[in-house]
Amino acid sequence: MDTVRSIVLFAVAAIAEIGGAWLVWQGVREHRGLIWAGAGVLALGVYGFVATLQPNADFGRILAAYGGVFIIGSLLWGMVFDGFKPDRFDLVGAAICLVGVGIIMYAPRPA
Repeated sequence: MDTVRSIVLFAVAAIAEIGGAWLVWQGVREHRGLIWAGAGVLALGVYGFVATLQPNADFGRILAAYGGVFIIGSLLWGMVFDGFKPDRFDLVGAAICLVGVGIIMYAPRPA
């Protein structure tokens, strides 16, 4: 059950962080204004809180694994919200990252 909870938390954290960064980007780079940027800052704060809810207590491990989740989530976000079309190298790189996340987070370790 901890693995399922962890995966759900990674997904929620990805939405908060990537969405927050995208909102800041829209507010600043696309000139949509401070409300967009402010909403992004709030979403980034939510990301920071959600990361603390992971069942694993190792900060470095959680953030390292989340880096891989962030890469995959960012590509998906770009596809959905910006019309980005990843090439084969993007997809291969994302797959490698996903394998890395699995190893970092869920490999059996001595207790």
